[in-house]
Amino acid sequence: MPSERPPQIVAFGGGGFSMEAGNPLLDDYVLSLAGRERPKVCFVPTASGDADHYVVRFYRTFATRCETSHVSLFRRDRGDGAVAGDLEAHLLRQDVVYVGGGSVVSLLGAWRAHGLDRVLRAAWRRGVVLCGLSAGSLCWFEEAVTAFHGAPTVVRGLGLLPHSNCVHYDGEPERRNEYRRFVGDGVTPGYAADDGAALHFVGRELRRVVSSRRHARAFRVEPRGGEVVEEPLPVEFLGQAERDLAAA
Repeated sequence: MPSERPPQIVAFGGGGFSMEAGNPLLDDYVLSLAGRERPKVCFVPTASGDADHYVVRFYRTFATRCETSHVSLFRRDRGDGAVAGDLEAHLLRQDVVYVGGGSVVSLLGAWRAHGLDRVLRAAWRRGVVLCGLSAGSLCWFEEAVTAFHGAPTVVRGLGLLPHSNCVHYDGEPERRNEYRRFVGDGVTPGYAADDGAALHFVGRELRRVVSSRRHARAFRVEPRGGEVVEEPLPVEFLGQAERDLAAA
């Protein structure tokens, strides 16, 4: 049961089923944390405006091996009937809540309007594994850098993790440069991750960094001695473990 697990968040810099067709390594890693043969996984596509194509891709990816559902806030009448009655009870029964990418500003506004921010905090404390990419990564942190609506700006997230976060670190040079500047100007120090890298937090501390791409990187970003330093973090390539097992 989720209550037997510690609070956990897996924040992807980018990747997973919506960005890496044919590469299930990050998604498999998240499912492994559930500790169940057929985990309950609920998809939350709020940041995309509950886009139909996104929901369909989720079910195609996970339905054969998980008990799947999704939450629709923008189109509640078209959501999963399993969650229509009691959203809070449904989310607290999950093993994994998977949050999709899109606009983190829209996501946070909708969540707060519907009380989902409170529900997800309770789920995290209960041991439901929270994960996501892009907006679904930024949302868990104290502060984060979004570039969805134009120039990179700082937004205040849910604050489950007392750090800042920057995603797509290898693919968006402007976001990377602005994140460094923001941290130098007083934004909470934190973590940055390339596409294909994922930050695994247990409680509020970073426990491990894993990747679905051999050269994906992650960094601790903080001010030191009057300058902003990017400290590379050890990253474990998940594909290596598969090859080692096949060779054994």
